[in-house]
Amino acid sequence: MNIIRLSCCALLVAFVWVVGCSAPKPAPDPLAGWKLVYLSEPDKAIVEDYQSYIQNLPTSERKFVGPIFFFEDGTSQHAIRFEIALDGIDWAHVLIYDRDDKRIKVIKYMSGHYRS
Repeated sequence: MNIIRLSCCALLVAFVWVVGCSAPKPAPDPLAGWKLVYLSEPDKAIVEDYQSYIQNLPTSERKFVGPIFFFEDGTSQHAIRFEIALDGIDWAHVLIYDRDDKRIKVIKYMSGHYRS
């Protein structure tokens, strides 16, 4: 009887170790290879668009918008990235624009956790 109990305990510990202690894989960075732009401002059309995007977020999210970063990829495409810290989770929002400054893609993903 003790051998069966010991075997069950060992299997339970192994299961908890493998399943419970494995960290989730972080989301891939959609802006990998893009360059952060420090010295120039985005075009007026992009500024108006991302400000409108933020204003259309729920109030609970809108008040926690972090710094806004401007990127370019070398092919005349641009992107805006910002984070919203909400309920212990950092949510990254990436807005991607084509050469004509029209938004072509929105990516929202969990970029991290924090203690509240």
